[in-house]
Amino acid sequence: MQTHFRNLLVVATVILFTSCTQSNTLGKLIPKEAAIVVHINGQSLSAKLPWEEIKQNPLFQQAYSDSALPVAMRIILNNPDSAGINTKGDLIFFAQKDSIGGYIVFEGTVKDENLFKNFNKQFTENGIVTEKEGVNFISKLPLCIGFTKDKFVYLFDAPQMNQLDALSKRMQQDSIDIAPIKPRDITAACNAIFTLKEDNSFARNDKFSKLLKESGDIHFWINTEELSKGALSNPMMAMVNMDKFYKGSATTATLNFDNGKITVNAKSYIGEELTTIYKKYSGGKISEDMVKRMPGKDIVGLLALNFKPEGIREILKMTNLDGLANMGLTYVGFTMDDFIKANKGDILFGVSDLILKTDSVKYNFKDQDEFYSAREKPEFNFVFATSIGDKDAFNKLINAGKKLGSKQLSDSSKAPFAYNSNGTYFTIANNKQNVDKYLTGTNTNFDFINKINGQAFGAYLNLQVLLKTFEKQAAKDSSAKIVYDASLKLWDNILIKGGDFTDGGITQTVEINLLDKTTNSLKQLNQYAAKLSEVYKAEKAKDKAQMAAFENNLTPEDIVAPTPLSKIK
Repeated sequence: MQTHFRNLLVVATVILFTSCTQSNTLGKLIPKEAAIVVHINGQSLSAKLPWEEIKQNPLFQQAYSDSALPVAMRIILNNPDSAGINTKGDLIFFAQKDSIGGYIVFEGTVKDENLFKNFNKQFTENGIVTEKEGVNFISKLPLCIGFTKDKFVYLFDAPQMNQLDALSKRMQQDSIDIAPIKPRDITAACNAIFTLKEDNSFARNDKFSKLLKESGDIHFWINTEELSKGALSNPMMAMVNMDKFYKGSATTATLNFDNGKITVNAKSYIGEELTTIYKKYSGGKISEDMVKRMPGKDIVGLLALNFKPEGIREILKMTNLDGLANMGLTYVGFTMDDFIKANKGDILFGVSDLILKTDSVKYNFKDQDEFYSAREKPEFNFVFATSIGDKDAFNKLINAGKKLGSKQLSDSSKAPFAYNSNGTYFTIANNKQNVDKYLTGTNTNFDFINKINGQAFGAYLNLQVLLKTFEKQAAKDSSAKIVYDASLKLWDNILIKGGDFTDGGITQTVEINLLDKTTNSLKQLNQYAAKLSEVYKAEKAKDKAQMAAFENNLTPEDIVAPTPLSKIK
């Protein structure tokens, strides 16, 4: 089963870089209950990274030279067109959950029916060939391949998709016995894809149609409601109305491999009740003033968001948790109304100036002298800040925190961290100096501020600062040094922003920026993978040589050393 699935993934990956043309008919062979759908724009991907360039990757060459590689796989790896597939057509992956687990489907367009049939007879090692109402099938558990002169469908049975639902059922029962899974008729399941009625397919899904109209290399559809169906049957989940979070919810996303960056533009659709709450209590923007106050020379990461505290009460009511929440809050000395009045709705968390500091650890084993061992310990500055609404209500929250905390927290001079407020912001930091800097206001114009401004939430992660922290550790090992240098030359930073409610959904954008701004990111990732594969190959040869020395009781001088890592450029 694993061999067939691996081969299917290889075929899909091969063709992935050579297809496309969007149309509203793409959803006709996708069941409307599909939990996950991926549309691949192969024409765009192959233009950015031609197959001939992929073939030069050492990882590809190693796979191709493997003597255990089936003949059919060697043929398609060498020339994807030889499989009879239209490599200039759309490619679709989707996953479907059902009562006996689920299945995964890969589908596209047939270019040459005879080539396709002959290739897949080899691919399945002479599977059972049948025909029904103009559709040909080649079946060999757990795989069925269905095709006409125009379309093909690879259906792979995946009973594992039922495991989460089974776990949920176990939590409800005293016995852990589960009824055996009924085997799937994979030929019938494959035929059902071809006979889908339009009303039962994605052809009538307006959100999916809008997604396909967005220019992109890959489109994603994730149906949260379908993925969560098994878990929602748990009585505990039903009691707190968790289905309100999932009913009608789905996420769409478009991924682009642009020059110097990877961009994901996503939109989250939510249920009717959540939509009403979000539209009523959203609309705020992150505080630029709070971001500029962040102290530190090198910002490692930062998260800022804005929300309307009143929305918390509505969500708790929707989930039947408002009573329980009020009981708990009253016990510690304040109410939900106090919490809402105390918070203005701005939150920031940031980390800066990360370093690795050598520290010694004391070991003292029985009947042995104590000894010390050096280790690298991360040290950094952090700041958490929130805007204050009503000062009296906020003081109730602070007093409740002291009550719940240790005696140390009741005295700020003895607390393991520092905290203070200036009437506008309440701040917690790793030391008093950073608290004072934040409350005073450093007013630093960070480069990323204008890229996350104007949104309800924004985040920034500086990959360069993060990587450079581990430079000395990477230098201790030749393999780690090569990987480190390659990573340092590739990654720059990650930006995340979003929160606007547009056209029925909540928007989000993820931007992974690379240092080289002139080369498309897909080509850069291929080059990066090639470098890592060279390191892996050298390390594997080194391990093999060491194992041979051990087994034959040879000294290292007797072994012909593998190619030094220093030779890898």
